[in-house]
Amino acid sequence: MRVGAHVSIAGGVDNAVENQVDVGGNCGQIFTHSPQVWQDPNVGDDEAAAFREGTSERLDGPWVIHSSYLVNLCTPKDDLREKSVDSMQKEVDAAAKLDIPYVNVHLGAHTGAGVQQGLDNAVSALDDLDVPDDVTVLVESDAGSGTKLGGDFEHLAYVVEESRHDLDVCLDTAHAFAAGYDLSTPDAVDDALAEFDDVVGADRLACVHLNDSKHECGTNKDEHAHIGEGLIGEDGMRAFVNHDLVAGEDVPLVLETPHEDGRGFAWNVEKVRELRDEA
Repeated sequence: MRVGAHVSIAGGVDNAVENQVDVGGNCGQIFTHSPQVWQDPNVGDDEAAAFREGTSERLDGPWVIHSSYLVNLCTPKDDLREKSVDSMQKEVDAAAKLDIPYVNVHLGAHTGAGVQQGLDNAVSALDDLDVPDDVTVLVESDAGSGTKLGGDFEHLAYVVEESRHDLDVCLDTAHAFAAGYDLSTPDAVDDALAEFDDVVGADRLACVHLNDSKHECGTNKDEHAHIGEGLIGEDGMRAFVNHDLVAGEDVPLVLETPHEDGRGFAWNVEKVRELRDEA
């Protein structure tokens, strides 16, 4: 079972390996810099080599780089589009340097341009990237608040199908739940994943952000809860992590759960393993 967490790279990207081991993970996700500012990845050759060696020796992988929160692929604004494409280019190049196979990105918001124009903007921005051969861009499902796109599976399918790149998808359980895809019961999980397979394609599911939700299904509110303790709950989480589309394909599960109530990633990683073992 491939399960891990989004861990810190403080002190050097190679420290992410030890941080992942400390929480019991064998795969995971990182930011290459603060996600709330425009900043280039600053990965030295020595720390990159140490990261690659540590990953090879101590983890199963894969790693995922999560792009900056400022990136907006759907934007109609030329200056923001240029910054977003430049930022993404640097992320995919950093991924190649670190032997990380995936860079994850939200589509962003159309900010009044309309859904179709926003999706076309995203395709155009992604198509401007020079993606290294061993790197794949993942389009992440969104909670769908305001003019943000990616909440509907149809949005993901359109971008994946229209782009010149071989894109895949990262499905975030809390986001999908917030966007209206019920995951709280075994039957609901079956229905939601069947719809994902029908609309996007199971072969496009390369990663899952496994998070419970503090808010009801369909509220478009994105706030993560400990696994099994939110409104998706244990029944839904158990059904999801053991579903054939997820467990049968050994899709990597990356946690972005909170640090609260005296519990953090280690507790949640162990909880996921318990839910898989209960099947």
